[in-house]
Amino acid sequence: MEKQFVDVIYDRRKLAAKRGKGYVEVRVYLGRNERKYFPMGMASPDEWETLAASEEVTQLLRKCKKIVTAMDVLDEEMTMDNFNLHFYGEEVMQKKEEEKTKEPDNSKKSFLTYMELALDAEDLREGTRKHKICAIETVRTFGKLNTYGDLTPKNIIAFDNWLHDGTRTDVTCYGYHKKIHKWVRQLYQMGEIPQDPYQVVTLKRGKCREREPLTELELKLMRNYKFEGKLARVRDLFIFAAYTGLSFCDTQTFDFESMTKKEGKMYYIDGSRIKTDTKFFTPILSPAMKVLEKYDYQLPKISNQKANDYLHVIQMELHFRQKLTFHVARHSFATMALAHDVPIENVARMLGHQDIKTTQIYAKVLRTTIERHATALQRSIS
Repeated sequence: MEKQFVDVIYDRRKLAAKRGKGYVEVRVYLGRNERKYFPMGMASPDEWETLAASEEVTQLLRKCKKIVTAMDVLDEEMTMDNFNLHFYGEEVMQKKEEEKTKEPDNSKKSFLTYMELALDAEDLREGTRKHKICAIETVRTFGKLNTYGDLTPKNIIAFDNWLHDGTRTDVTCYGYHKKIHKWVRQLYQMGEIPQDPYQVVTLKRGKCREREPLTELELKLMRNYKFEGKLARVRDLFIFAAYTGLSFCDTQTFDFESMTKKEGKMYYIDGSRIKTDTKFFTPILSPAMKVLEKYDYQLPKISNQKANDYLHVIQMELHFRQKLTFHVARHSFATMALAHDVPIENVARMLGHQDIKTTQIYAKVLRTTIERHATALQRSIS
C-alpha cells in the first residue's frame, strides 16, 4: 500500500540552474498517478526556504494534510477527485463537471502566456532561448496576436506584412514565423484552436543575404597588421576561426588538450558543435597554430557582442568593404577550402554540417576556381 503525504518541494522543473530561480510548490501525493501541485511562487536557491515557511504556504500545507487525514479516517479512496471534492467543495466540483460538458471557449486565452509557458518547459541552450524570447517579444510588439482567437490566417498575413517593413531580411522574418508556428501547431493538435492558420497561409523563406568572405590576401593583411590590446586578441580569434572553420562559440570552449589529435605533422580538432551537437573534424592550419602558440594554447575569452564590436573597428582600420563578423571567418574558411579543391563533403565535415546544402550557403565558389577547373576540363577533352 502506497504512503500518502503532503510536503513542500523546490525546483521540480529544474529551472534554477538556468534562470536563477525555481518554483516553490506544495505537493499532495496520494499515489503514483494521483498527485497535485500548488505553485506558491518563484525563489532563488538561497531564498526558497523562507518562502516555504511563509504563512500562506503553512496554511495551505495544514489544510491539505487535514484533508488527507480525513480521507484516511473515512476510508475514502485516495484519488484526486475525492481530494478536490474536499478542497474545493461539492458546489465548485459540480460546477466544474457542468463546465466539462460545455464546449470550451478558448478564444480569450492568452497566446503570449502560452508561448512563455511552453518556452519555460523546453530544455534549450541559452542562445536558442534568447532567439525564441525575441520572437515572442516581436509578437507582443505587433499587438494583434495576443489571444487564441487572434490566430487567424488574416492576422498571420498582417503579421508577415508588418515584419517586412524593411528593417528585417526575408530569412529573419521567416525565422520568426517558424518559431511561432511550432506553438500554434501545438495548440491546434491539442484542440485549443479550430485551425492551424499556417496551413492556409503560404509564406516564402526568401533568400539569404550573401556574406562576402575575405580573400586569402585580405586574411594575410589582417594577420600582419599591427593591432594592440583587445583589438589584437579579437583579430587573433578571427584568424583562428578563419583557418579552422570554428564558430565563435566553439572557439570559446576550445580546449587544446582534450579536443585535438595529431596526424602526421598536423593537428586536427575533433569535437562537437555547441549549437547543433554535430561532430566535426577540422585541421588547425598554420596561421591558426601560430595563434595558439602565441596564447600558450589557451584562446582569449570575450563575449560575442564585444568581439563583433571590435571587429567593426578592425574593418574600418583595414578599409575592408565587408562587414566583419565571426560568421565571415567561417565563410572565409569554407570558401578557401573549396578554392583549394577540398571536396564539399569534406568541407561539410570540417564545419560540422549535417546537410551539404548548408555548406553550399557558407562556401562561395570563386571565379578563379571555376576558371582553373574549366581550363583543366578543356585540356582533358582537347
